[in-house]
Amino acid sequence: MKNLQELKETDFLSGKVNLHIHSTYSDGKASFEEIIKQAKAKGYKLISITDHNTIEGHKIFKDDILIPGVEFDCWVGHIFIHLLAYNIDVNNEELQQFMAKTKAETEGDFIRLFSKRNVPKLIKAIHNAGGIAVLAHPACYWAISLERLVKKLIKYGLDGIEVYYPYPRFRKIVKFHSSKDVMKIANKYPQLIKTGGTDFHGEIFY
Repeated sequence: MKNLQELKETDFLSGKVNLHIHSTYSDGKASFEEIIKQAKAKGYKLISITDHNTIEGHKIFKDDILIPGVEFDCWVGHIFIHLLAYNIDVNNEELQQFMAKTKAETEGDFIRLFSKRNVPKLIKAIHNAGGIAVLAHPACYWAISLERLVKKLIKYGLDGIEVYYPYPRFRKIVKFHSSKDVMKIANKYPQLIKTGGTDFHGEIFY
């Protein structure tokens, strides 16, 4: 497994590491095979396909540049968040209980809002599966105090925060905090691993 703690800011800014990608196993338009093929052709060193609430693709496809990942829909109080998990054992039974039971739970934005995952138990399961838990696209959350949300998640065992994120698609508009706010919080809590990705959902990989 790749050690994400060894990644540097330049790895993400160079465009050769992307740890936030969606495939046809959830709401993406490209298959696992297409994403891996395109990433290799463009010289990527490391990618993670993080489909919503499912790791079924990772049970089938393995590659030197691919690390297993998943993006969970969760509620922390009244705040709806996305929690990324990396380097997990995809066959871990404890983590399996948090996965989607239907295809709709991996692709329907409205259906996914009804998630009832217990975040402390989820993070514990991620750790027990050998993985790390990372807060996705923090600037998007409707939290009066983003730092207060992060501090609560740290108490639950949060390992990292997605800092290098371009806020594409509708998130260019629906953004409640700035990228600078996220970086400031990440620097204030140096125990948090800084990660990044493009939240890719399309056909032509970038």
